[in-house]
Amino acid sequence: EEDFEIIDKKQLPDAAELRNEEKAKPEEARWSAPILSLARKASENLALSYGSALKSASLVGLVSKPGSSDSPAKTSTRCHTMEERANLMNMMKLSIKILIQSALSLGRTLDSDFPPLQQFFVVLEHCLKHGLKVKKTFIGQNKSFFGPLELVEKLCPEASDIATSVKNLPELKTAVGRGRAWLYLALMQKKLADYLKVLLDHKHLLSEFYEPDALMMEEEGAVIVGLLVGLNVIDANLCLKGEDLDSQVGVIDFSLYLKETQDSDGKQDGGITAVLDQKHYVEELNRHLSCTVADLQNKIDCLEKTNSKLQEELAAATDRIGSLQEEQQQLKQQNELIRERSEKSVEVTKEDTKVELDTYKQSRQGLDEMYSDVWKQLKEEKKIRLELEKELELQIGMKTEMEIAMKLLEKDTHEKQDTLVALRQQLEEVKAINLQMFHKSQNAECSLQQKTEAISSFEGKTNEMMSSMKQMEERLQQAEKARQAAEERCNKMKQELAGKLSSCRQQMAQLDNKCSTLEKELKSEKEQRQTLQKELQQEKDATTLLKTELQQMEGLKKELRKLQDEKQQLKKVREEQEQALQEMGLHLSQSKLKMEDIKEVNKALKGHTWLKDDEATHCKQCKKEFSISRRKHHCRNCGDIFCNTCSSNELALPSYPKPVRVCDNCHTLLLQQCSSNSS
Repeated sequence: EEDFEIIDKKQLPDAAELRNEEKAKPEEARWSAPILSLARKASENLALSYGSALKSASLVGLVSKPGSSDSPAKTSTRCHTMEERANLMNMMKLSIKILIQSALSLGRTLDSDFPPLQQFFVVLEHCLKHGLKVKKTFIGQNKSFFGPLELVEKLCPEASDIATSVKNLPELKTAVGRGRAWLYLALMQKKLADYLKVLLDHKHLLSEFYEPDALMMEEEGAVIVGLLVGLNVIDANLCLKGEDLDSQVGVIDFSLYLKETQDSDGKQDGGITAVLDQKHYVEELNRHLSCTVADLQNKIDCLEKTNSKLQEELAAATDRIGSLQEEQQQLKQQNELIRERSEKSVEVTKEDTKVELDTYKQSRQGLDEMYSDVWKQLKEEKKIRLELEKELELQIGMKTEMEIAMKLLEKDTHEKQDTLVALRQQLEEVKAINLQMFHKSQNAECSLQQKTEAISSFEGKTNEMMSSMKQMEERLQQAEKARQAAEERCNKMKQELAGKLSSCRQQMAQLDNKCSTLEKELKSEKEQRQTLQKELQQEKDATTLLKTELQQMEGLKKELRKLQDEKQQLKKVREEQEQALQEMGLHLSQSKLKMEDIKEVNKALKGHTWLKDDEATHCKQCKKEFSISRRKHHCRNCGDIFCNTCSSNELALPSYPKPVRVCDNCHTLLLQQCSSNSS
């Protein structure tokens, strides 16, 4: 009851009614009579085999022991698989027969939109899927017939082109789509039967993919391969680029096979067999629909899982993108801070360099002024020293004259003593002035004003000394006048002056010591002045070096400017030469193209001859033999004979006003000529 519906006899039509209905049918439906008779015989055989299997199963169930409860289930599954194999084989026979008849009636190459060809591929796909083992992967369960088809590449090296072309198609993403593309290409090569026969010869390899009771492992597989040999008569041109082979649903359309039959024998049970056939077809259709629904459900589950994974990955990617954007903003802020700091540091360094240059210039000016001032002071001190030496010489002369005049001068001794005291005071003042000059030379940068004041005071004192010297000269004149008077008194005063002379000599020795100390101080001042002069010379040398470097830099800048000007001039010359070369190349290419066009026209007029139909037996390009299905076609450009596939292009020629048939080689050559002429 699960496999067959119980039909009332009242619902079955009579034989007379069936005959009347058949007479009322149009003549167009009678072409399917032999196909339907074949299908009816197959269904009768299936019904008989299935009924016998059920009887045997029931007998086994009646006789079986209570302990062996699994044997009826096994027998039922075997009967079910046998029924599936028989149904698939019969459907394969029908589809191949209808495909060959329709292709021969059309008389042209078949496209992928041809319905019988589509149904043939659907039935073949179901045959290849029958008894496939399910392989478990990380994503889920995988059940594809592309696995056994991949073995053909290893067993038959001729099929390597199909495998590589299928793998290189970017539109195919699933194994089902690749398997369908493989079948398309094998049918176009007319080697589908050969490849499947190679697989059936190596059943030990197929056992990895199919169950033991699968269609490809039994005799039905060999029968189907024998039926596929008849498809070599058909020429198919199937395009794989535009079709979506991954998402096609392989459902058998029984409307091509469910036609109303004509009872040639006139038996009364013809209606019952037709109903049973239709019932079997409907059951097969339901089974295929249930299989497709299960496959679609599995696909939906897989898509949901992949969608959830993609959503998780998308959330993680968004989080990562947000973190990366935050890091990017932080890096931008740090970059801006670093840039601001660098700009500030550059500005500060520029200001510091300017300030240092200004300070260097000012210090240099101050040093020049100090050097000039010290040089002036040295000159003045030299003058003062010369004057002091003159004074010392005068004093020495005065001492000698005093030794002579002391005998005569008795009255003026007191005045001379006063002059000596004044001289001592003046010497002490000179010593103090020299000490001040020594300290001032050490602190030359800080005490320039004090030195100027000391120099002014020293000049006043020198003036006083000059005035005192003049007075002394006047006094000496007076003394010379009084000498004559004093000579008389000198003898008396000799004894008194002897003690005084000794004291005067002691005082002169002290004065000599003081002069020696003053000379030492002058030497130390000279050494300090020499050190200052050396430092000034070093600074002058440094300034000269800097000046020379600046002059060199200016010369290098001038050379750079000259080189840049020369570079620009050379660039202009190069650009002009390139433009001239481009223009010359364009002229040359145009002239060459014109010459080639003229040569090709001459060749077309002289070399090409119109080949006769009797002279050509094979296509010039694909080398295939001409037949009733493969017609001869002339190329209007070269005159040779090609098949339809090799001369399916049309182009407008100079000798023909409308587009005419052209072979593939002439088509490519003419297109290249047009593109070169347009460029």
